[in-house]
Amino acid sequence: MLKTARTQEKDPEGRMPLGDHLRELRNRLFKSVLAIMVVTIVAAFFYRHILEIFQHPILKAAGCPTGVDHLDKGKACAQLTVTGLMGGFSVALKVALMTGLIVSSPVWLYQLWAFLAPGLHKNEKRYTLAFVGTGVPLFVGGAALAYAILPQSAKIMIGFVPDHTVNLVPLDQFIDLVLRLVVVFGLAFELPLALVLLNFTGVVTGRRMLGWWRGMVIGIVVFAAVATPTGDPLTMCLLAAPIVFLYFLAMGVCFINDGRRSRRRAADPDFGLDPDEASSLDHIPEQVSAQPFNSAEFRGDDGYDDAT
Repeated sequence: MLKTARTQEKDPEGRMPLGDHLRELRNRLFKSVLAIMVVTIVAAFFYRHILEIFQHPILKAAGCPTGVDHLDKGKACAQLTVTGLMGGFSVALKVALMTGLIVSSPVWLYQLWAFLAPGLHKNEKRYTLAFVGTGVPLFVGGAALAYAILPQSAKIMIGFVPDHTVNLVPLDQFIDLVLRLVVVFGLAFELPLALVLLNFTGVVTGRRMLGWWRGMVIGIVVFAAVATPTGDPLTMCLLAAPIVFLYFLAMGVCFINDGRRSRRRAADPDFGLDPDEASSLDHIPEQVSAQPFNSAEFRGDDGYDDAT
């Protein structure tokens, strides 16, 4: 019985026709979108509670007090507002979608890895899986840091508002600001992990990263200054400092891996060869023990060998 195209065994090197690649991409995208939609629908029923989690630190740090005349105190404050008839629906949709993207990140990151994995070697698959498993906690750590520094950043920004005034902040713009901070901080925390992955695949070395450290520190500071929506020095330093620390931590991991690789290369000259490269050959012939030739072993029961 002939096997159909869908039941044929997959190529061990991940080769497949273009049509199969497109079908695979379609399935991975469908699963990712489905996971985001499911979490978004569930989050839509609790969007008020989720929004309260993001609102409360801001209003506590720089919000206008209730029940008193804040203008008489001479201090500026912030007040979140909703504009337009569809403003409330827009806010609910953004909160639910933001929650869906963040909470379902392990699913779509895994689907991305599963789409790329068939074309990788076994050791590269192991590194990519470790990258996905470690990347999610790092992304969550960056998002948590953004959430922690957001109230202080808002308080600094409100401090520039003239006294005896109220800063009306549209709620949808506030959600966009929170989403930008979460995404920027989360992705920035992935940079050291990407460098470690490049080192494990042999692209960069720890010594080369050590030579880059001055330029990397300056680049990280410039990136933090440009990427932070608030633009204040405190937020910039709070973003740049952990990334610099993670960069030097990644450099240490790369040096350890380079040392391990050097020891294995010294013990095995064929270590690290590409699967398409030929290994080194030993040209010294082996000693063959001389044994007497017994012609009876090559004859059958009729006394004739295979040739006769």
